Amino acid sequence: MVTRILDAEKGLDEAISLLKAGELVAFPTETVYGLGADAFNGDAVKKIFEAKGRPQDNPLIVHIASVEQAAEVARDIPEGFYILAREFMPGPLTVVLPKSDAVPGVVTAGGDTVAVRMPSHPVARRLIAASMPLAAPSANRSKHISPTTARHVLDDLDGRVPLILDGGECGVGIESTVLDLTSAVPT
Repeated sequence: MVTRILDAEKGLDEAISLLKAGELVAFPTETVYGLGADAFNGDAVKKIFEAKGRPQDNPLIVHIASVEQAAEVARDIPEGFYILAREFMPGPLTVVLPKSDAVPGVVTAGGDTVAVRMPSHPVARRLIAASMPLAAPSANRSKHISPTTARHVLDDLDGRVPLILDGGECGVGIESTVLDLTSAVPT
């Protein structure tokens, strides 16, 4: 497979087409670059594990473009989620919620919860809004340093993904904070 890097603005339509066809696309977020696949397409999500060499018992984060989209991937969403979302979303916060039946088990490693995040990077938001919620861990080989530039992604995943959207350097540079809201005490 040939991996191409395209300017995020110029490559957005192609990225959307690839995602809708069940392919992978690396894209920028404010934290690190993500490796995205249609969160509702189990076969596409399996490609993430293959490209990264990631153990399949390691669940993925689902990226959404709006707070309302959380209802597509989660159920029984507590009011606390909406309070946090008003304050911290979009941004580097991931919230663990009860999983919707629409989300294949491969995304959640067979678990009954799903990690949900709404990135603030404008390219990520447009990509997700124009396609679908994206299962997207960091765009690197497992146990390698998370990428903060398109070049870092290419260095790690060249030949493993068809497209990398270059949206510049990520501003935060580390993964998002994860908060589990599935028990009585948020953890």
